[in-house]
Amino acid sequence: VLAAMGRVPRHRFVPVEEESGAYTDYPLPIGFGQTISQPYIVAFMTEALDVGAGHRVLEIGTGSGYQAAVLAEIARDVFTIEIVDALAERSRQLLAELGYKNVHVRAGNGYLGWPEEAPFDRIIVTAAPDQVPPALVDQLKMDGLIAVPVGVGEQTLQVLRRTPSGLVVLKTLPVRFVPMVGKPK
Repeated sequence: VLAAMGRVPRHRFVPVEEESGAYTDYPLPIGFGQTISQPYIVAFMTEALDVGAGHRVLEIGTGSGYQAAVLAEIARDVFTIEIVDALAERSRQLLAELGYKNVHVRAGNGYLGWPEEAPFDRIIVTAAPDQVPPALVDQLKMDGLIAVPVGVGEQTLQVLRRTPSGLVVLKTLPVRFVPMVGKPK
């Protein structure tokens, strides 16, 4: 994970006026009321998901595209959804410019996931819903992992495994993410 992060030029994913803080360990604003997550959280979530070279990963909340780029350094394919059209387009252009051919960007409602590309080995959610979206669980392979910050106000990052009997909590961590917008189906 650290090697993947070392290959991604984080300064390219922040606005010019924020570049001096691009490699500090805190979130930065990227416009539209959104932020790029602090590097520690990007690393923690990526590591907790145990992303492998053959994995297909769904990301909800493209934002700047930084987390997608880190995942793309490890996974076979990354499918990422951003609800803010302008951010989706900006990320699509930047990721293409940086040569990430295995990242697929879509503007849309993350609560619905990407059913035509499901199932996914891993799912990462980078905005906080009030509960784990059922459509995302449905699109996760059996024995797959999902990392999602859950809660309004106080949030807990939950890393869960899908089993035949339901979701099993593997790890938790108190976090602070922007709220997930859109509507569950």
